Amino acid sequence: QVQLVESGGGLVQSGGSLTLSCAASRSISRNAMGWYRQAPGKQRELVATINSIGRTNYKDSVKGRFTISRINAKNTVYLQMSSLKPADTGVYYCNAESGGVNSWGQGTQVTVSS
Repeated sequence: QVQLVESGGGLVQSGGSLTLSCAASRSISRNAMGWYRQAPGKQRELVATINSIGRTNYKDSVKGRFTISRINAKNTVYLQMSSLKPADTGVYYCNAESGGVNSWGQGTQVTVSS
């Protein structure tokens, strides 16, 4: 497994922007990487994924507002978020997957005020 550390969360007003970072303890070049979020009282949901060759996938409600990217040389994955809405509030988790083995970070809180 790989250790993941998220950062970049915080409090932002509706319409604002944040960029989350996920730093891995080792190379993630062969991992599919993803960002998930969990709102209070709700299940964790997929926000965006990026595979080892850079193909991306997004939850419908964040398309056009969020961008996932990776810099393998830095063992880091990013989630750029813009036009944030209160519905985007939650704890955001980084995920690394390879061969069916999943690793998770501890999460970073994002709060969007109306």
